[in-house]
Amino acid sequence: MSEEQRRQLQQQLWNIANNLRGKMNADEFRDYILGFIFYKYLSEKIQRFADEQLESDGIKFVDLNENDDEGAEIIEAVKEEALDQLGYFLKPSELFHAVAAKGNHQSEGEQFIIGDLTRIFKNIEQSTQGTASADEFIGLFDELDLTSSKLGNTEKAKNELVTKIMINLDKIDFDLQNVNADVLGDAYEYLIGEFASGAGKKAGEFYTPQPVSALLAKLVTCQNGKLKNVYDPTCGSGSLLLRVKREAAHDYSLKIYGQELNRTTFNLARMNMILHGVHYADFDIRQEDTLEHPQHRELRFDAIVANPPFSAHWNANPLFMSDDRFSAYGRLAPATKADMAFVQHMVSQLADDGVMACVLPHGVLFRGAAEGHIRQYLIENLNYLDAVIGLPANIFYGTSIPTCVLVFKKCRKNPDDVLFIDASAHFEKVKTQNKLLPEHIQAIIDAYLNRTNTPKYSHVVTLDDIKANDYNLNIPRYVDTFEAEAVIDLDSIAAQLTELENTSKNTDETIAAFCLELGIKPPFKI
Repeated sequence: MSEEQRRQLQQQLWNIANNLRGKMNADEFRDYILGFIFYKYLSEKIQRFADEQLESDGIKFVDLNENDDEGAEIIEAVKEEALDQLGYFLKPSELFHAVAAKGNHQSEGEQFIIGDLTRIFKNIEQSTQGTASADEFIGLFDELDLTSSKLGNTEKAKNELVTKIMINLDKIDFDLQNVNADVLGDAYEYLIGEFASGAGKKAGEFYTPQPVSALLAKLVTCQNGKLKNVYDPTCGSGSLLLRVKREAAHDYSLKIYGQELNRTTFNLARMNMILHGVHYADFDIRQEDTLEHPQHRELRFDAIVANPPFSAHWNANPLFMSDDRFSAYGRLAPATKADMAFVQHMVSQLADDGVMACVLPHGVLFRGAAEGHIRQYLIENLNYLDAVIGLPANIFYGTSIPTCVLVFKKCRKNPDDVLFIDASAHFEKVKTQNKLLPEHIQAIIDAYLNRTNTPKYSHVVTLDDIKANDYNLNIPRYVDTFEAEAVIDLDSIAAQLTELENTSKNTDETIAAFCLELGIKPPFKI
């Protein structure tokens, strides 16, 4: 598929979403359109898999009769293989195309399809019970509420809208036979991004803009692409984890781990993994509060990436001082600013030879009190901080605040210094957002790898210098971006003013002469 065809597919999907949502908010309709795309993907995946299994017998999966003994026996055999390899199963009558076709013939007396869909979604989940994939499919369609009044005020109205969505999606070829392309995955990412841009402040809860994801992924893979696992404690829709998978070496089996508090976003992340072809055994996404109830405490990770909610509130209960994630620091992050608590949590789960890159608000660089104490401990006692990178303002949805990326390593090649990069002035303005372009990202990666002093951009700072600044990491203290103003030649300015004054006087005299010729006597009034 060419880049133009890819863009057309993305635009086609967005048009369906935009035209059919009616008065529903974009972020509300998101769960429906993405849920139906996911259902279509599962259907086409099963159909392709089953047809491959039945190819030697010259049988097509959709032609099997579920009510016939022979057909039922073949379907059961396919189901066993599908559960083992794909982790779920759908019958021929439950495939997306079959249900869409049924909805398309309502005028000919067919029944409504909402009841069928509710049953099918439950069947998908139940097909996994007792299998290794059960945890990854349980409750996956919970957010696809087909009884909601948002879809319509009557059952008929709801059914008509759902039918329209399915008929429109049924016309689109997701090109699943092309195993070397991730067309649907890219389209899904595109839709998530479009919904995020229209969701305002809420967007940061589930989506990190692609350029920022690319930067974090490159930072944790640029010196070691052979990762065994990657972790995101606030994974949202999982886009950041998937970006790391894309950047990592493909000859390694990368295990993906994540945790997400919001139930809707948790389901979105699992769908996103499956849609990108991540096998159910290769990802473990769990729903819980990461700071209160971490789900992967026994594991240590080669790479950790995160975009935690900025300055979120958390419990900060003194009982956490007995938690080994926080106890060594002697202080807890403030209850109204959990940024450093997320850093402490991630550091505790980083492997000895791992690397961690997280996006945080600029305040973590210089705020005092408990945060200043934790910052000092990370630098002086642990010496894990490897780089501080300043990003442009207004690159995240719903907030214009400037942000930074902190890079941590437990085994640092440069233990006597910290690299500071000021990339805040390097971006392209796109509508109301600022955007990092590939060349901006590559410049940051090059500076990180080379670790050199570049005027007005990067500077390698010794730990002694940081200590002298009382562990304040505010980037302008270390990277001088001051632009001297041009010298003003006062004599030249005075000469120009004199010349202007003379010109103005001559002009006034000329106008006065014209007025006298017209018979207008002084004083002249214009």
